[in-house]
Amino acid sequence: MSQNTERELGWDDEIQKDGGEFTLLPAGDYNFTVTKFERGRFTGSAKMPACNQAKLEITVHSPEHGDVIIFHNLFLHTKTEGLLSNFFAGIGQKKKGEPLRMNWNAVVGSKGKLKLEINKFNGRDGEEKTNNQVKSFYSYEELYAGQQSQQTQQPQYSQAPQYNQPAQHQAPFPTGQQQGGGFTPGQF
Repeated sequence: MSQNTERELGWDDEIQKDGGEFTLLPAGDYNFTVTKFERGRFTGSAKMPACNQAKLEITVHSPEHGDVIIFHNLFLHTKTEGLLSNFFAGIGQKKKGEPLRMNWNAVVGSKGKLKLEINKFNGRDGEEKTNNQVKSFYSYEELYAGQQSQQTQQPQYSQAPQYNQPAQHQAPFPTGQQQGGGFTPGQF
């Protein structure tokens, strides 16, 4: 089997790759595709009570740096309803001023445009670190009004994705069941 083929490792397998390398994108506007969604539970904090949590893996398409994976968490709570609305408007499910029943099965494969920022945080080792975070999603309705398919707007990148190191409060996703589905504009 080729060394570049992805596969499950056995408990006694030999490993070689060093980890920890990731691409930090400059702050700015980027096209994106939601590539993974997992249902989770947030245990609560001083600022946010315990609630359901959507753990998203988003592929950010950068013409200069290729595809870069970032992690984004959405908390299902009335305190963050505006952030949920911003995300669903960004993938074309929510129209401004209208209520929406969140369709999580249609999230994977959804595309849109987002504003990325650079986040500084202190790692578990006490060192200052940086990663990319989504600042906001642009309204799909406003960006692509009158166009048949957003896919004609999406350039294709052949470069392999780079994985962005998650922030201290964001845990990497365990491999598990992924919710399938894709978004087709107009199906509500």
